[in-house]
Amino acid sequence: MKAIPNVDFSPQIPQPAEGSNRILIVDDEDRIRTAYRHLLAAAGRLIDDCGTGSEAQRRLERRDVDVLILDLNLPDISGLEVMQWMVQQHIPTAVVVFSGDESIDSAIRALRHGACEFIRKHGDPQELIDTVNRVLHRRRIEREHALMTVRLEHSERLHRFLVDHSPDFIYTLDRNGCFIFVNGRVQALLGYSREELLGQHYSLIVHPDDLEHARFAFNERRIGDRASTNVEIRLQSKTQGVRHFENRTIVAILSSQGLYAAADGPANLHFMGTSGVARDITERKKAEETISFQAFHDILTGLPNRILFKDRLGVALKQARRKDRRVGVMFIDIDRFKLVNDTYGHQEGDELLKSFAQRAASCLRSGDTLARQGGDEFTVMLPELGSGDDAALIAAKMLAELRRPFKIAGIDFLATVSIGIALYPDNGETPETLLRNADIAMYQIKGHGKNGYLQYNPKMQDGHGRRLTLEGDLRAALATGDQFELHYQPRIRCSERRTIAVEALIRWQHPQFGLMAPDAFIPLAEESGMIAALGDWVRKAALRQLAEWRRRGLDSLRLSINLSPKECDAHDLPERLAQDLAQHAVVADLLDLDISESLLLQDAERHIDLVKRLRNLGCRVSIDDFGTRHSSLNHLRRFPVDSIKIDQSFVRDLSPHNQNATAIIHALCCIARSFGLRILAEGVESEAQRRLLGELGCDDMQGHLFSRPLRPMEFDDFLRHGAFPADDTRHRQ
Repeated sequence: MKAIPNVDFSPQIPQPAEGSNRILIVDDEDRIRTAYRHLLAAAGRLIDDCGTGSEAQRRLERRDVDVLILDLNLPDISGLEVMQWMVQQHIPTAVVVFSGDESIDSAIRALRHGACEFIRKHGDPQELIDTVNRVLHRRRIEREHALMTVRLEHSERLHRFLVDHSPDFIYTLDRNGCFIFVNGRVQALLGYSREELLGQHYSLIVHPDDLEHARFAFNERRIGDRASTNVEIRLQSKTQGVRHFENRTIVAILSSQGLYAAADGPANLHFMGTSGVARDITERKKAEETISFQAFHDILTGLPNRILFKDRLGVALKQARRKDRRVGVMFIDIDRFKLVNDTYGHQEGDELLKSFAQRAASCLRSGDTLARQGGDEFTVMLPELGSGDDAALIAAKMLAELRRPFKIAGIDFLATVSIGIALYPDNGETPETLLRNADIAMYQIKGHGKNGYLQYNPKMQDGHGRRLTLEGDLRAALATGDQFELHYQPRIRCSERRTIAVEALIRWQHPQFGLMAPDAFIPLAEESGMIAALGDWVRKAALRQLAEWRRRGLDSLRLSINLSPKECDAHDLPERLAQDLAQHAVVADLLDLDISESLLLQDAERHIDLVKRLRNLGCRVSIDDFGTRHSSLNHLRRFPVDSIKIDQSFVRDLSPHNQNATAIIHALCCIARSFGLRILAEGVESEAQRRLLGELGCDDMQGHLFSRPLRPMEFDDFLRHGAFPADDTRHRQ
């Protein structure tokens, strides 16, 4: 910003003492000086006297004397010499010569040397009084005139300074629309010098498309409140760049701008031109556009946000009612997006969102709207649909486009989406209803394996409502803790035909739906954020039961507990686990903790540290469902775990005729042995499976072949009377 120069605008005029006039009498006769003092004495007057010219000069150097009454014949220097000295010193005191020399030549010489009056001593005394009064009056008028002149000069200088340094473009046009005045702001604003614009028509700086609009403002004749204000016009710079301006006062008030001149009396006014001010609002317009865009668009993808989407959908529905047409709404969720964020970081996740938005937009028609609802959720509005099948065709096109992988962290990532579709008027008549029903249909697709699309039907509402009811019931059950129970499934070491451990599995005794298996409510607990509280309940209840079995003599029985990824995100998990072990007097060596294989892929360094801390407590750590997440052997090497569990999906396909399943389990057993890990097979349901697993080197097993999950009392009976007792029960028998 250009600095404003330091300019002093204060008027510089001498100020006499308030309400006083100073008179100096110079005469060599003392009696005459005394007489003059009495003769001229009056209120508001200060009278001094002296007898020589030199003394008078010293007194006049103070420059505070208004009237000097001077005798020409002085003993040292003459009065004419005193007056000549006053001229040289620029002393503005008025001089009245009061002389005894009555010749006309003396009067002429006195007046030529600067005297304003000449009076003879032997004249009437009243003449001296009248002369001094007249000179003082004239001095007062001159002083007032000088003060007014300085004030006018100051006002003009200040006005010119303010106009020249104004941040606005100030101009005056003649009656033909040509510039007759522009301030200095025009050069910084439009690149024109004053000389280049003076005499030019205003159309030179107006954008051609705005000329008709600008004509009324630049040719404004009205004054006062009826004059043009706040007219937005695009102005062109010297290089033809367009600038936006806001005309704050296009036409000035007559008294301040003087754009009308009086002709033949004040009643008839003559139009002279137009004056105005143009303020640059380019940055403000940009800021307004940015704020407006951010209010209705998603910053990351540049797509409309939910507010703008609902507004456009509302307009489309009104048009559809008039034309009797269909409108489609799609609710899209990117499958496994959390895995990308957790594995590669949020920056790569943001890149995936932007790339997906571009791909999805390319599948839509020109009149369709793609919007981001938030997170990894998007919505699409499809106006003017001929039939419901049109929305399905667009969804299928989108799924086909996603078969091309995305580049995430330098590797190919195949993204899939779940798409729910709702149609107007079949599935709702308001934006809120259509969005809700499309969301319900999208969740149905997620529940059926993802990577697909489905149109809403009323039957889905029952399942969606049941899910909301279950969420509320689960929250209430966690508050009381009396609706859950643990079942225990034995883990068998086949070569020794004994039970080596027991896995704690939660069940929910729902007051309305009865006993519910984990698959019915664990995903809900994970989505709603209640899984950590549920894990705390399982851990405390299982340790309490293990402590009870130890009191009955089952000292070597081990307990296995599953840890959800959410529980592993808690930094204080080892400390809380240590408190639970101490509270129930259970040694940590008896506790097996099963963690998901996905932790090997998500923030590995932090989870390696967590596993080490759990191992330092004395607990054993196993990788659950190993082989289903495609983790690398390098990750397995770095994780300090004790064993791995073969997922039941591999065991289920195991048979002498299925070489692929046999090869996979054989490879997993070899991997475990090479890393010094024990291996456990889950889901063993047949004797053939047990036999093949044993031949492949897997000795520890779990499944319905040995026992289903049992309540605590049933598990006691299993140990006492079953085929696979624990060591402690075997010794007691």
